[in-house]
Amino acid sequence: MAVTTPERDGKPPAGGTRRRLGPLVCGRRSKWVVLVFWLAVLVVAFPLSAKLTGAQENDTASWLPGSAESTRVFEVQQDAFQTGEELPAIIVYERPGGITPEDQAKAADDAQAFADVDNVSGDVVGPIPSEDGEALQIIVPVDPGDGGWFALGDAVDEMNDIVSGGPDGLNAYVAGPAGVSADFADAFEGIDGTLLYAAMAVVIVILLFSYRSPVLWFIPVFSAFTALTAAQAVVYLLAEYANVTVNGQTAGILLVLVFGASTDYALLLIARYREELRRHEDRHEAMAFALHRAGPAIVASAATVAVGMLCLVAAEMNSTRGMGPVLAIGVVIGVSAMLTLLPALLVVTGRWVFWPLKPKFGSAEPTERGFWARIGRSIAHRPRSVWIVTSLALGAMALGLLGLNTGVIANKDAFVDTPASITGEEALARHFPAGTGSPVIVIADAPEADAVRQAFQDTDGIADVTDPTPVSDDLVYMEGTLEAAPDSPAAQDTVEAVRDSVHAVGDANALVGGNTAVALDAQNAASRDSLVIMPLVLAAVFVILMILLRAFVAPLVLIATVVLSFAAALGLSSLIFEHILGFAGADTAFPLFVFVFLVALGIDYNIFLMTRVHEEAKQHGTRRGALIGLAATGGVITSAGLVLAGTFAVLATLPVVAFAEIGIAVALGVLLDTLIVRSILVTALNLDLGQRMWWPSALSRSRSRRRRRRRASRRRSRSGRVREVREVAGVGAEF
Repeated sequence: MAVTTPERDGKPPAGGTRRRLGPLVCGRRSKWVVLVFWLAVLVVAFPLSAKLTGAQENDTASWLPGSAESTRVFEVQQDAFQTGEELPAIIVYERPGGITPEDQAKAADDAQAFADVDNVSGDVVGPIPSEDGEALQIIVPVDPGDGGWFALGDAVDEMNDIVSGGPDGLNAYVAGPAGVSADFADAFEGIDGTLLYAAMAVVIVILLFSYRSPVLWFIPVFSAFTALTAAQAVVYLLAEYANVTVNGQTAGILLVLVFGASTDYALLLIARYREELRRHEDRHEAMAFALHRAGPAIVASAATVAVGMLCLVAAEMNSTRGMGPVLAIGVVIGVSAMLTLLPALLVVTGRWVFWPLKPKFGSAEPTERGFWARIGRSIAHRPRSVWIVTSLALGAMALGLLGLNTGVIANKDAFVDTPASITGEEALARHFPAGTGSPVIVIADAPEADAVRQAFQDTDGIADVTDPTPVSDDLVYMEGTLEAAPDSPAAQDTVEAVRDSVHAVGDANALVGGNTAVALDAQNAASRDSLVIMPLVLAAVFVILMILLRAFVAPLVLIATVVLSFAAALGLSSLIFEHILGFAGADTAFPLFVFVFLVALGIDYNIFLMTRVHEEAKQHGTRRGALIGLAATGGVITSAGLVLAGTFAVLATLPVVAFAEIGIAVALGVLLDTLIVRSILVTALNLDLGQRMWWPSALSRSRSRRRRRRRASRRRSRSGRVREVREVAGVGAEF
């Protein structure tokens, strides 16, 4: 016979039986169907997910907006010269005191050997001596072809082998765009495995600490791994057959987001399931109630994250735009696994999986007297003072934003350490013009070639310009050497000046490209994307919250708290980057990525809290509901926040500054949301605003109705007593 334990309000569950309550995922027989389905998915998806790295596109076109001038130059180069992503490797030989004849001979021999290296796509130029006589340079064009960054890395490794073993005292480096790109490839090599193992280790430690069970941690970790594998397989198929752009950055963030968010959803469902196991003897029925109560909040949370990610499709940057659907797909697959595979596994294993702290039927709920219940009671004494002081503290942290330096990060500042290519760049700058090896490229109509070249040459910041080279009957190609380092702000100013100069030549249709122009166009596109996407994300989240909470005030309050948390996290991160880690600055797109992740993910914890407060407020009023909601969700949300912060912090283990900064900032923001914003600030606002938080829903008027009913009841009681007195008085008079 089915157990029909009543809910706290004394009402029996709808339908009265497990059969009507239990969804497909936790039925006595259907749970096995769910398990078989997901095991089949894992078997099919695993080999496909392993191919995602090979499907990544890390060339220029996959990052820049298609409308950018530098992208059009790149396309013309490909069409006219039939070249791919050709990058020059610059080999620098340096000897303080002067290059010797033996050094000259070594460099000449190496130049011949470079021509035979795989992926070398043109003539090797050099050795070219420096004016001070202390250095030589050789320029080697490298086209990685379909192999991308990793083929480039192989070519540079072979060049390093060639230059080694020179005369004593001669230093040799492989630098230039090819050398730097190869070091980036080394940094990203094995990224998926590194991030996955590190994220799993963080999650397992936190789960062991949270549940104190040697067994339970395996179920959410296995479910999250299955979700991640399925997501990577789907993304691979989309990249391979549906023209979805996936690069190394997107793949790395996909792994962290899916694994972290899926584990978060698992923690929330397990917490509610454990709570229901104390109220229901049958575990199938307990899971049915847990899904019924926690499911809507988890779905709303995942929808918020997915919609927030989809807002990225409004970006101009190809890399940012392609990230949107990829991450949204990952979140949808993650929540699907957590609401199907995870419940089935928990129901199959039963209560023993919580050993040694198994929840017993009929036992008291420990959260009612726990740490967060005590925090709630402390806040309740003076809620207005608490939220004002907390807001001021977060605002003080946000002042660090004044020192946040965003822009294009120079190559020497892009790595956590100093790879060999950067040492070579520094040597190159000591002896040759700073822009050597990374020229500004101009393509123009052939009839105006001389006028365009003259305008190009006369631009301040350009050292020299090559003669126009015919590209076709209609176009010419020319290169200019920058006086400033190609990755510096001064070089970007020079590119803008060149564009102004050559665009002024009538009927020339001149286009300006090159590596510095690519960086400039990327910076401009990222700035535009921030202005467009940030308001779009806020609007989308606000609509979802209004639908979920059936209120207007509560969504406004929640969004304001998350934006304040974002500003505080960014300000605190800026101080850490500058004064502790010594980073030179942050990429232009850094604030946008942190904003999207923190608003979408940070609002999650407010959703989990506020849906529980909404549920309890219907029975106990907003004030009491706020305290019950905090006590019931405090522990699990703290654990979930630690998991998500830990998984994003794993990005900081990569030797690339941009990834480390995103990981640190998002981890800090999640911790602020979990420990301060959700637990203290939102709870204090709930207590201070009371039922006004739910305006204009019926819940905002419930107290007024109760007061009117009580006043009406008192009036009826008084009028009844008056009539009784009058009747008694009448009887006495009659006697």
